[in-house]
Amino acid sequence: MATNKNAFIRYKVLDNCFRNPGKKYFVSDLMAECNKVLLEINPDSNGISRRQIFEDISFMCSEAGWGIQLNKKREGKKIFYRYSDLSFSINNMPLNEIEVDQLESAINILSQFKGMPQFEWINEMVPKLKQGLPGQSTSSGIIEFDNNAYLNGIENIGTLYNAIFYKKVLSVNYQPYDHDEPFQLSLHPYYLKQYNNRWFVYGYNPYNGKYDFSLALDRIICLKETLDPYMQNDKIDWTEYFEEMIGVSKPEGSKAESILLHFYGKTGKYMQSKPIHGSQKSKWIDDNTLEIKLDLIVNYEFERFLLSYADVVRILSPKRLSDILKQKLMNAIKIY
Repeated sequence: MATNKNAFIRYKVLDNCFRNPGKKYFVSDLMAECNKVLLEINPDSNGISRRQIFEDISFMCSEAGWGIQLNKKREGKKIFYRYSDLSFSINNMPLNEIEVDQLESAINILSQFKGMPQFEWINEMVPKLKQGLPGQSTSSGIIEFDNNAYLNGIENIGTLYNAIFYKKVLSVNYQPYDHDEPFQLSLHPYYLKQYNNRWFVYGYNPYNGKYDFSLALDRIICLKETLDPYMQNDKIDWTEYFEEMIGVSKPEGSKAESILLHFYGKTGKYMQSKPIHGSQKSKWIDDNTLEIKLDLIVNYEFERFLLSYADVVRILSPKRLSDILKQKLMNAIKIY
């Protein structure tokens, strides 16, 4: 059984087909779905054969795979395939031998790039990947990563990732913190982002026409794939979208502003060693005052960040930002 990238992609495609209650997938349909995805990835792909589909199904049913339970229902002379339990997905199963082998190979390749300037992220990622491999961690552990294991919605990351990868429209039952009841909406998902131990998904919302409509995963009650045609994202480059901001919220029509701050005492040394944003330029005005210049969008997350240092930072400009924080501090004093 091949353990290459294409094999794993086929398993993911077959998984989506087997758990789709709205369509009957015969062998020819399974081949067509796999070939469609493989051709998108590699236009020179020769596609796959019926024999390969049967080998893939056999592997997925085996203990070395995921031990899937399939209903094989005859219709005329043909048979279509569907999970016995439509809530099942290989995304929700522990890593199998193939995935462990692939992950170990990926770790070995990534490790060769450690230390190179453009790959600093690998220094953090490799230990995190190794921690998740069977046999790699001890009972007490030697490293801990910042996370919130009790956060609602984490279980939807696999479904959202697949929907983005395979271009599926989702029906989402969602309840914002300021709503008493959940409501239903349609989402064409494009991008997943984590901030402050919370996950967010961005996509197109047909109701308001926004391509950067965002949902917090911990406010999602449930979601499911639909058969609606998927709207491609040709509007937003997500790297550029987040480049001029901290966090995940981007006010409508907002633009980056020049921001001037003074941090005092030991906090200045901390801000110098851990820059707030990539645009940061800093210099010491005196032994106790670090001046920081930033070019970024003023949003909710940045305001909260400054409030967390309220007793050691002064906002010199823009005045609008200074007034916002001053009002929040006055409101806080009233509470006490």
